[in-house]
Formats: sequence, C-alpha cells, structure tokens
Amino acid sequence: MAYAITRTCCNDASCVSVCPVNCIHPTPGEPGFGTTDMLYIDPAACIDCGACADACPVDAIFPVDRLAGPDAPYAELNRRWYEQNPTDHAWGAPDFPRSLPDGFGELTVAVVGTGPSAGYTAQLLLRTTGARVTMIDRLPVAGGLLRHGVAPDHQSTKRIGESFATTYHHPALRMHLGVAVGEDVTHEDLTAHHHAVVYAVGAAGDRRLGLPGEDLPGSLPATTLVGWYNAHPGVPADAVDLGAHAERVVVIGNGNVAVDIARILLSDPDDLARTDIADHALAALRDSRVREVVLLARRGPEHAAWSEPEFLALAHLAGAELVVADEPGVREAIAAAASPGSTGSSGSSGSSGSKAALLVGLPVEAVDWAAAPPPGGRRIVLRFGAVPTELLGHARVEGLRVTGPEGADGNADGEGGGSVIATGLVVRSIGYRGVPVPGLPFDETSGTIPHDGGRVVDPATGLPLSATYVVGWAKRGPSGGIGANRDCAQETVDALLDDAAAWQLPTPAHPIQDFAHLVRRRQPEALGLRQWRAVDRTERARGEETGRPRVKLATVPELLASARRFRR
Repeated sequence: MAYAITRTCCNDASCVSVCPVNCIHPTPGEPGFGTTDMLYIDPAACIDCGACADACPVDAIFPVDRLAGPDAPYAELNRRWYEQNPTDHAWGAPDFPRSLPDGFGELTVAVVGTGPSAGYTAQLLLRTTGARVTMIDRLPVAGGLLRHGVAPDHQSTKRIGESFATTYHHPALRMHLGVAVGEDVTHEDLTAHHHAVVYAVGAAGDRRLGLPGEDLPGSLPATTLVGWYNAHPGVPADAVDLGAHAERVVVIGNGNVAVDIARILLSDPDDLARTDIADHALAALRDSRVREVVLLARRGPEHAAWSEPEFLALAHLAGAELVVADEPGVREAIAAAASPGSTGSSGSSGSSGSKAALLVGLPVEAVDWAAAPPPGGRRIVLRFGAVPTELLGHARVEGLRVTGPEGADGNADGEGGGSVIATGLVVRSIGYRGVPVPGLPFDETSGTIPHDGGRVVDPATGLPLSATYVVGWAKRGPSGGIGANRDCAQETVDALLDDAAAWQLPTPAHPIQDFAHLVRRRQPEALGLRQWRAVDRTERARGEETGRPRVKLATVPELLASARRFRR
C-alpha cells in the first residue's frame, strides 16, 4: 500500500532525501518547488518503505489505507498530481557537503532573526562548516513566524520547530534575544565581530489598502489579528474586539492567512483550548459574537489565492457552514471548472480553473449584505468579484463599500455607488511586507532587501555589499511556506561559502567573544540561550497542567520575569 502526503505538508523536502526510489516531487531544483501547495508521492512508484513518514518533521505522511476524515481526499490528490505532471523519477546530480578552504580558520556568522529561514541557515552552517553562529532577535522570544504566524490549530506544522530546538543546544551557537539591530547594535557592530552577517528578518509589516476610513477603530491588518491569537508580545490583549458589533467580520483577501483567520474566528473554543493559542484570545473567542466571516476577493473563484490543503481544512470546519455568495459570474466559473476537460483539483498545475473546482458542490446563495447575518449557526461566506472602496462609520467601522470588478455594481446602495456590507470589523489580509533594516538597502516596491543569489547588493551599483547576505521573506518576498526557506537558505549559505572559499570575507576586527560583552553593555535586558530555555520550560510546564502543548507568555514583562532567575 502506497503512502500519501497530506494537508500538514511543510514543503521542506526532508522526505525527498530519504526516498530510495525518488518518488516524491517536486524536489528542490525542479519547477514548482517552493511554490507548490505541497509535495506529492507517486503511488505507482512508492515501495511502501515508510522512510518518508519517519523523516517528515510535521507528521504529514501516512499509508493510503489509513487516510480518513479531512485527510481522505489526499490519496487522490497525490495520484492526480502525477497524472498532470508525469515524471520518470530520474535522480539528479549528487549534492556534496561544502567545506572551507585549508587555513581559513573558524568561520563566524551572525544570523539576524530566529524564524524558520534563520533556523535553516543556522542548521546548515553548524552542520556542514563547523562555524560559530550568533543568532539575534529584536523580540525577547525565539521562533519568528513559526511561533507568531502559524495558526494555533496547526500544531503539527509547529513540530518543525523541534528540529530548530536541537540546534539551540549546539555548543557553537549563541543567542541574544530582545536586541534590535539598528538600535541596540548596528550592522557595523555585527561585521566587526563576525566574518559574515545573514539577515533573516522576514516581513513584519503589512500592506495597506489606501482607502478612506481605513484607520477607523474596527479596521485591522491581518498581522495584528494573527499576532493577537498567537501571543505576539508586541500586540496587546485588547487589540481585537469581538463584541456585538462584530457579528459579521469581513476579511479582505483570500490567501492562506485569510483562511486561517476565518477558521480561528469560527472554531469551537473547546478545540482551540487544546492548542497554544494565547489565553486572552481564547477568552475573547469564548465570549465572541462573531457568527459570519466573509472572505472578500477582487477576482473570480478561478483566481483564489488559498492553497488546496488550507481550503480543504476550511471546508471541514466543524459547526460552520461554507457557502458561496451568488454574485455575477460565480456560478458560471464553478460550472466551467466542473465541466469535462477541466483540470479539476489544483495539484500544482497552476491552471486558472483549478481553484474554482474546489467550490463544486458548495451552496451558492444570495446574501442580504445590508442586514445582519441570518440567525442560527456560524458560516463562512466566499464573496468574489468585489472591490473594496471605502470603510464607513463614525466612531468605528459600520460598513464596507464595494463595487464590482470593473468599478460598477448593479445593486447601488447610498452615496458613492456600489453596495455596502454591514460589518463592525474589517481585516485586511492582502499580504505581508518587509520593513527596512537600518544600514541596509531596501526596495520600496517589492518590500525586500536587494540581493543577487542571497548576496545583498547596492542598488546604485549592482555590486554586493561586503560579507552581507539575506534569506527568507526579506529576500524573496512573503511567498512560500515554511519549508521553502530550507532551499532558500541553501542558496544563501552556498553564496556565503563561495565567498569564503574565494577569500572575500574580511577578517573581523574583534573576536566573537567580545560581541556578548557589547550586547550586555548596550541592552542589559537581553536574554541568552539559557534564559530562552527557561522560558520554554515554563511555557511547556504551564501547558502540561492544562493538557496543552504550551501556554505562552504573552508580554515582555512576563517573558523577562520568567528568564530573570537564570543568569547568562
């Protein structure tokens, strides 16, 4: 019986390297890797050895005959991918570990960030070069997007953090948390104590709509709501109000983050109580008045941005109905996707009709947008072809005006044209955006750090900056799942090692040991690895008392208090 990869796939290709018959694709270097929804096992070539399941860091691989419930469709999804993407499973060129040139000495590297891209970068450096690595984060807690971005009900996805946790015990690793580059230490400080610096700072900002009323209370970026339910220390407990005015929540966007938000807002709090969701968010969700979440998309269903696994998880959300708003062109798009000759489910074909095919069989209903949600249970409404133009309200958001995709709407309602969706909470989920790092170039258009193969470059000359590198979303923009950072980190580390082999990395002016003294002088509240392990133990112990994986400390004072009893 063959194995199949399921919805929690992280795309980091750990399974690819252990498969004896190379039947898991796309592999690193193949088209689609890093952008595909997930990886796929060819059932015709699988020899049922189970090596992939043992290697999977997120427990996403199971024998086909054990798939049930929400995972049941994945046997067919794996098979269909190879129907649409034939491959002969030929082996690529072997990849050998890198090494430093004789006489180079001990390589020292600073990695700014502690999220997945930083974790993969540190792993590669520690495992293949014997380097000494210093990890730095502006927050007094490690984990980055893995801790503060992954939805709390995706606990299996968070298991990839266990591989990074082993890295934190490496004797050649040092960590400084609560240290802001550009404020507490500078880029020049980092290069003065290390051969190279890798920036893995992610994309902490959010994109704005630029609409009237966007700054009204009740209008939030997705970064705030996601940070709120994930106990981000920079997001206060009262940042999100789910009171009576929020019976209908409109989420502008239909990517994976928007789907996460809809799912969390309508999940059974008793189910969430078994996760690491922030305590303040869990309490608010227990008292929540939210009964309907609208996922608003500018274009038609064939252009939906969610991944197939995320959508299937939404479709199986217990206690919540999933419906499609009956808007012009929607029925036709769904019918076209269901017709003979359509590509059907998405696989990784990238066809425009594939996402619309996921809606086949869902109820398509007319919605009275000016009224409150209908009485009864909870529901998620998918509305396509609606362009937001204005947030309405006085003291807070009371509605969202939208027009059709061409700027016209047949259901005019009030001044300004278009139609109005009655809502008290609007969340814009239109993408994350990188923020500038003091001392480094920044591309305002893409929201990324300019680079060439991971080497940070001066945009004025196109030449690389000395000993300065970038990885992750700060490098390629906010795209790709957690596992995509592994291949991205490999490219950047290869560039760094190429420069080391060519003797292009300058010798640090000061020994790496002096950097810790500098940090203590500049930021006395900084936490080290021992303190972070103490915080981790505290959170896990709190979780054991209540049957949860951990209970997060949600504020900076709580985190510091937990760590203070341990000296550096």
